[in-house]
Amino acid sequence: MYLHGTSKINDKNHLEIGGVDTVELGMKYGTPLYVYDVALIRERARGFRDTFKRLNINAQVAYASKAFSTVAMIQLVEEEGLSLDVVSGGELFTAIQAGFPSERIHFHGNNKSYEELDMAIKNKIGCIVVDNFYEISLLEQVCIENDTTVPILLRVTPGIEAHTHDYILTGQEDSKFGFGLENGQADAAVEQVLHSKYLNLLGIHSHIGSQIFETTGFVVAAGKMFAKMKDWKEQFGFIPTVLNLGGGFGIRYTNEDSPLPVQSYVEEIIAEVKKQADELGIGIPEIWIEPGRSLVGDAGTTIYSVGSRKEVPNIRQYLAIDGGMTDNIRPALYQAKYEAVLANRVSDPVEETVSIAGKCCESGDMLIWDLPLPKANSNDMLAVFCTGAYGYSMSNNYNRIPRPAVVFVENGDEQLVVQRESYEDLVRLDIPLKSKVID
Repeated sequence: MYLHGTSKINDKNHLEIGGVDTVELGMKYGTPLYVYDVALIRERARGFRDTFKRLNINAQVAYASKAFSTVAMIQLVEEEGLSLDVVSGGELFTAIQAGFPSERIHFHGNNKSYEELDMAIKNKIGCIVVDNFYEISLLEQVCIENDTTVPILLRVTPGIEAHTHDYILTGQEDSKFGFGLENGQADAAVEQVLHSKYLNLLGIHSHIGSQIFETTGFVVAAGKMFAKMKDWKEQFGFIPTVLNLGGGFGIRYTNEDSPLPVQSYVEEIIAEVKKQADELGIGIPEIWIEPGRSLVGDAGTTIYSVGSRKEVPNIRQYLAIDGGMTDNIRPALYQAKYEAVLANRVSDPVEETVSIAGKCCESGDMLIWDLPLPKANSNDMLAVFCTGAYGYSMSNNYNRIPRPAVVFVENGDEQLVVQRESYEDLVRLDIPLKSKVID
């Protein structure tokens, strides 16, 4: 059994997180329930931030809020002195409602609308990461109508895809995101933006993948970007002052995963950027990175109540819980793997192997296959680890199931930060059909 962060087994044989008994949380707030270990989030944030500071590198660590975005989470990001990456009008609005400093907000996305860009401009956010030629024209239009200029980065596709321990050089740069580095699109975008009176080009951005356990992909991406920067220096006299290498830093979901400490990613990135800048004869650009999952992923645990059981003789034991693909769609979507324990009987000996089924009317609503557990009874509580990223943010109301509550725990204190949806919430936006009277 691997316990993350402040998680431990208390004297009641219950799972405790942040000094708070998760069984008591489940009884008080109901299940399913997302529980976040705030101390672990702070530790990860400081691991990234303090490494740049220790090595005396100008940097911005921007939390990728698509991983988990609520007002309380954005306020926590502000407390830790991070910047913020948003990818939609809704995420931007959440940041504004949280009172996050607009100058530290970066706006991503491959199809930003006029209304979203107008909201960003009116709130004077720090940077817009421009993704395509359409957006260049649209953003200029918004700037003209607001009589202002805006700092931007250009997102480029460096022809690298990295996942876990593997990275692939993809010559065709086939992605819905960004300007191709090798097909001339990035060159044309730089030239166009440099001639704009409204767009202030700070530098370039790339994102090479997710759940990355090695630094090779980041090193190769930086090398390719600096090679292109050399061309731009010679052709346009343009030297980027910002280099954003994105996110994708991996976390441990199961014992098959072996991520690096967050400091290791930062140290390797800094070393490569220093080397490349020296070879090019320029100053070290400000380095931006965008951790999301690596800040909140293993800080989140979902607590469920156990319900029905089904035995398929000589094949499988199914154990059903009161949640599933409505609060964690990743197993159905990506075949993501998780580990879990009985929160109310953590140290009891293993007696059986069961498969954890969700309650949705879908055969694919399976949370964990072949999980070793003590003999589980109805109303036991199951704690599934590492659900902090893309659990709540991808939650849904399939089968008209209300979304769970979210609780933050730290130093023995608990705080409800998202209320559980009610059945009334489910129909709040519904408009009844107008009745037709037939004579």
